[in-house]
Amino acid sequence: MGKTIRCDVLVVGAGPAGCSAALAARAEGLKVVVCERKKKIGVPVRCAEHIPALLKAETRIDPSVIVQPVRAMRTILPGGEFIENAAPGYIINRDLFDQGLAGQCLERGCTIILGASVAGREGEEVQVSLRGGGALRIIPEVVIGADGPHSTVGRWMGCANLDLIPAVQARVGLKEPMDRTEVYFLKLIRGGYGWLFPKGDEANVGIGMRSGQAGDSIYKVLMEFVCRLTGLGKVDLKPRAYMAGWIPVSPLKRTVSGNMILVGDAAGHTHPITGAGVPQAVVCGKMAGQWAARAAIAGDMSILRGYEEEWKDLYWESLERAFRRRLLMESQWGRLEEILPRCWVGFRQYYRRADD
Repeated sequence: MGKTIRCDVLVVGAGPAGCSAALAARAEGLKVVVCERKKKIGVPVRCAEHIPALLKAETRIDPSVIVQPVRAMRTILPGGEFIENAAPGYIINRDLFDQGLAGQCLERGCTIILGASVAGREGEEVQVSLRGGGALRIIPEVVIGADGPHSTVGRWMGCANLDLIPAVQARVGLKEPMDRTEVYFLKLIRGGYGWLFPKGDEANVGIGMRSGQAGDSIYKVLMEFVCRLTGLGKVDLKPRAYMAGWIPVSPLKRTVSGNMILVGDAAGHTHPITGAGVPQAVVCGKMAGQWAARAAIAGDMSILRGYEEEWKDLYWESLERAFRRRLLMESQWGRLEEILPRCWVGFRQYYRRADD
């Protein structure tokens, strides 16, 4: 079976959640191993590549990662009317962002193993399969599952997130420079929305929607959306690249079991309405690493419950509100224009407790 590695904390997944957790645990002097199934961190990109400006207060972001700033978010309603909200942020190269976080992990002394997929768990031992053949046995004190919406660690815990929606995106040429993101609500993008995020002289144009309800494939709906934007003179018609992924749209109530915890997309920390997840991944990743370190140092896994209490204190109310708004939006899709002020973050009515 290959060699055996013992460590204090095993992090599964080297995205923003996993690397943030690894950095926090390593800051306490622990031996940290990160297993990443991809051969190159951050590739392929599965992200619209927008981050809020406030994220700079939570993690180090190299200026080379940033493609351009944006100042606002414009929401376009089905009838063509729009509202605009101040929303300072950045469009980034997400692959470079992830690689920068991983580089910080290596600088601090974490071990990162690429092309490494967790394959099974037996007792305290985690079996890891390596691309190209070979295997490892890792014996950690604590396991942090930061392995995305189809989390293997979540399955081990018996709490995998099954409420996911597909998202697809095209990279296209941008006709004119933009300093805002644009969000489009259209009846054909059922249970979701379309986005146009400027990225220099290009743009990320994508949709997230409930599949199997629109009568057409999600890629066909994406191209209808691209054609619509082309008709408005915003983008070129021919996509230069495609990307796709899955978005969790409900938070998990249970994210701790034994010596295992979940964070980021694996925990459903993604906002159920907007689909945004990088800020929560970074913040909750740091929490996860800190609580894992406390538990490993004390040899007491009951300490991990503090992680779940802390992230829920910070995010549960907002994620639950978004989840309820999503249920309303999907059930009343035929009344989209009427209910949208209660279901989208760009409207004040969304935040009224009386509407919960």
